[in-house]
Amino acid sequence: MTTVDALPGLATALPAGTPTELFVNGRWQPASDGSTFTNLNPATEQILTEVSAGTPQDIDGAVRAARAQLVGDWGSLPGVARGQILNKIADLIERDIEILATLEALDVGKPVGQPKMLDVPNAAATFRHFAGWADKVTGSVIPTAGYFGKPTHSYTVREPVGVIGAIIPWNTPLMIAAWKLAPALACGNTVVVKPPEEAPLSILHLGKLLEEAGLPPGTVNIVPGNGPVTGNALVEHPDVDKISFTGSPFVGRLIQQKAADTFKRVTLELGGKSPQIILDDADVEAAVQGTAMGLFFNQGEVCAAGTRVLVQRSLYSDVVDALSAAADAQVLGDPFDPSTTLGALVSAKQRDTVLSYIEQGKKEGAKVAAGGTRPDHPGYFVRPTIFANANNNMTIAREEIFGPVGTVIPFDEPEEAIRLANDTKYGLAASIWTQDVSRAHTLSRTVRAGAVWVNGWAAIDPALPWGGMKTSGIGRELGYAGILANTEEKVITIVL
Repeated sequence: MTTVDALPGLATALPAGTPTELFVNGRWQPASDGSTFTNLNPATEQILTEVSAGTPQDIDGAVRAARAQLVGDWGSLPGVARGQILNKIADLIERDIEILATLEALDVGKPVGQPKMLDVPNAAATFRHFAGWADKVTGSVIPTAGYFGKPTHSYTVREPVGVIGAIIPWNTPLMIAAWKLAPALACGNTVVVKPPEEAPLSILHLGKLLEEAGLPPGTVNIVPGNGPVTGNALVEHPDVDKISFTGSPFVGRLIQQKAADTFKRVTLELGGKSPQIILDDADVEAAVQGTAMGLFFNQGEVCAAGTRVLVQRSLYSDVVDALSAAADAQVLGDPFDPSTTLGALVSAKQRDTVLSYIEQGKKEGAKVAAGGTRPDHPGYFVRPTIFANANNNMTIAREEIFGPVGTVIPFDEPEEAIRLANDTKYGLAASIWTQDVSRAHTLSRTVRAGAVWVNGWAAIDPALPWGGMKTSGIGRELGYAGILANTEEKVITIVL
């Protein structure tokens, strides 16, 4: 294991002008009671800044502003004009890629090259994709048998759902904020965003870009704060029409229960325990590289992380050795050092959770083939870990760890691999590694997951719907599914 012990460069400061207040009705303002929360740098355990903590009163003000814009300037804009603003937002995200990547590296702990490579470009691409949809949200003309002998003209229109509450996770905050905002805005909705308290800064900077792009005040409001107060107030507010949440199944259940009181619609993406299936005809070198990416990218803090590695027995020892070597080759350290490949976990709580799962794996008899410890320098780091001699009934194979921990499990026949892959409460994503086209199509159809990637991991795109089955959630984001999820269909019948 190569570790950067000196951790040079960790004095990287917040970009000048980084906002830390609430963005409500087009104005930056402190919380109504003046309260704040401390925002930490996970790589140093030092304070980055203090951020305003929104109150229920602040949420009410944000919802009122959003509701007013449904019949205000935003609600009256034609789709083509909405699309122009979304394209402008995409331009500004691309312009500020360095600032946004720096904020995510400081706030989340990830190597700065990762948001430059994926998170920020994907956010821009998402706004640009839905800018193209903004003037194409159409209905249908539907012929009927008529009405009491009279002919009719019946058609449908798609209208905005209304005020949408978007609750964002801390692992890829900017990208997932874009996933929720862009389709909602393309369809004419207004939004109240609750950023994650662990990592709110890139979303707050996005608020500056929304303002610069000319979004009418109140169309998007950003209210940072903690979940039990700020998030709960958003979920319970009677004038919010929908909640879009990405996070844990535990919180997702609470949101669904509370949303039922006011019949809010919900879109929930609730994580996964995704399998990566390596068949005996796979390109082993490519499979190991892709599987390692699925384990260690963003420190394993990825909803679709491929943490259950199912390997056909003839390749098992070779894959375990290769993944262990890949884990040992990761460089932990300063997110701004170009040699760093693995950053810090987002918080002390998350680090301790990951370490507790590692200890549980040992207790249940799995073998640590690589990693399994934390380095002895500051920061919430955990060494990337590979478990061998494991089975699908172990805790490390059942529960989402959300850290750089992979469990390698052997199988004999493809049918067994599918059984193991589907033997989970989750169903977000899966990867299959094979050079047999027939196998690829056949097995992809039998895996119960919202997305299946063959010979790759995380082949995401704004044009493709995203969401899971079972405990991984309800509904879809992105693609045309994102348009359907952010509109209501109305039927109009004219008796002629």
